[in-house]
Amino acid sequence: MVSSPHEAMHRIFQQYPGLFSGVSEVLGVDFPPPTSVTVLPNDLTEASPVERRVDTLLRLDTEDGDPLLLAVEAQGGKDPDKPASWAYYAAYLLTKYRLQPLLLVVCQDRATAEWAAREVSFGPRQWPLLTLRPLVAGPHNMPVITDPAGVRKDLALATLSAITHARHPDAGVILKSMTTVLRDTPQSIADPIIELIAQGLGKHPAARLWRKLVAVDLSFYKSPLSEEIRDEGRAEGRAEGEARRAAEDVLDILDVRGIDVPEAVRERITGCGDPEILRHWHRRAVTAPTAEDIFHDQ
Repeated sequence: MVSSPHEAMHRIFQQYPGLFSGVSEVLGVDFPPPTSVTVLPNDLTEASPVERRVDTLLRLDTEDGDPLLLAVEAQGGKDPDKPASWAYYAAYLLTKYRLQPLLLVVCQDRATAEWAAREVSFGPRQWPLLTLRPLVAGPHNMPVITDPAGVRKDLALATLSAITHARHPDAGVILKSMTTVLRDTPQSIADPIIELIAQGLGKHPAARLWRKLVAVDLSFYKSPLSEEIRDEGRAEGRAEGEARRAAEDVLDILDVRGIDVPEAVRERITGCGDPEILRHWHRRAVTAPTAEDIFHDQ
């Protein structure tokens, strides 16, 4: 499983193409709800050797008969080269499909979101040729959904919200509201959401909390993530057992030699989870004149 938040922030629109309706409503932009959505190839490469790919590309057919091309870009940080690439995407898509293009940028941090939301003009200052105006979804404008009722109202939007608020102080409450609802959700619907959130949280501290919630609240699911969590739990248990035994070995040697072990030293030894360090202390314990001396070269 790819563990990049970048993938989750745009793949969710492939998984739930109708999500754009909820996002545009939150952003205060009025678009007719799509009557159908088509996922299009994301390769914008031409015959030249420069490869260009938009993250996700959707065709939205609407009730008013004016289809849109929605390009979704996940942006993890400020990139001065991106606006030019986005302008290229817009021009290319308009030329290739003869449909009006729209760019949605999804971010996980406010600074990047505010940077991406700026209007960028191309051309001479006296007479700009074109202006880039992306829509931006991020922690600054996505709803913080901490109530299971809000999650049930729009599960796809709640999933995107959980991903964009990976750094939010209430991330635990946000994620708990997700598992509360997913407990009563068919597994075929819940599985992709579980995976998307795990992917979207990346290496943020909230990712570990999500994995624990899935292991406890959704333990009856047999998704790839659930199996992965169980495998990790077994591996962590083995590592903890190895460290515990190594700590006991260090203390046993000191005890056999009649070396007094102060409580602070005992706590440091038993609190160490690194088997390699404990093995080093074990060797030192054979000759150290005092318990404290096993740490002296640390």
